[in-house]
Amino acid sequence: MRRASLAAGVLILLAAWSLAAGGGGSFAVHMAAHMGVVAIAAPLIAIGLSGTELDLSSRLITPLTASLVELVAVWFWHLPQMRLLADQSLAAMLLEQASFLAAGLLLWRSCLGSPRLAGAGGLLFTSMHMTLLGVLLALAPRPLYAAGPVTCFGVTMPAAMDQQVGGVAMLLVGAVSYLAGGLALLYRLLADPSETAGQAR
Repeated sequence: MRRASLAAGVLILLAAWSLAAGGGGSFAVHMAAHMGVVAIAAPLIAIGLSGTELDLSSRLITPLTASLVELVAVWFWHLPQMRLLADQSLAAMLLEQASFLAAGLLLWRSCLGSPRLAGAGGLLFTSMHMTLLGVLLALAPRPLYAAGPVTCFGVTMPAAMDQQVGGVAMLLVGAVSYLAGGLALLYRLLADPSETAGQAR
């Protein structure tokens, strides 16, 4: 199970990075790649690493702190100036993608390896700030990242529409992934009274 999860996560990660490298300035393509890294590949890889020598995150940082690290990384790279830099510079794009992966793995390993209530809190808080950013991007009155038409998955569209599609992708994939993870941990906590009692003590 863990090996299959790790293998699937690595394959999705490579696909997401390939998508990011060929995005051609489309914000929606960037967001699809970003969500592939932090909301799909990262949890699968985190599950695959659990119990191995590389499973250090839960011992190094609390879920809430890991969620704040994720918040800083995501919001920083979605500042218009940093988004433009990542689109124009290979080095910046590599740094951006590496920081997304590192923040995602740190968050998921910390939340999955901590007491379930703390882990659920970290994931639910992350879902909240992902939702906020997605809504801001989707409802922005003007495009923040491009001026003219862009090509998104072979379809030419105005920059404002491309940004709206990217914001919706963040809502549908990112926010839902963290919400589902947090709710799953809460369900397991409620289904195991012994853990609830242990945390109460």
